[in-house]
Amino acid sequence: METGFDCSGLLVYLYRSVADLRLPRTTRAMIAQRDSAISRHELQPGDAVFFSHNGSSRVSHVGLYIGDNRFIHAPRTGKAIRINSLEEAYWHRAYVTARSFGG
Repeated sequence: METGFDCSGLLVYLYRSVADLRLPRTTRAMIAQRDSAISRHELQPGDAVFFSHNGSSRVSHVGLYIGDNRFIHAPRTGKAIRINSLEEAYWHRAYVTARSFGG
């Protein structure tokens, strides 16, 4: 059994432990909260950023925006947590939307 975080599990953990907020467990449930939608130019540290892998229209990945066009995320369970830039070609192309769950 692999241990560690998947992408949504990392966000659930961070929001609960740092901000005492309870998020839905899955990326799909997080993205469904349309009233928290924000545009890319409104991003603030702590916002959730959502991505679609391989050109799919389905959101399949989430990270936590940390400022300066960077976000922290868990690529998949068992892999090291990483920081990437929204300006990297892959992430720029895969970006779909963002949510602000800060209340």
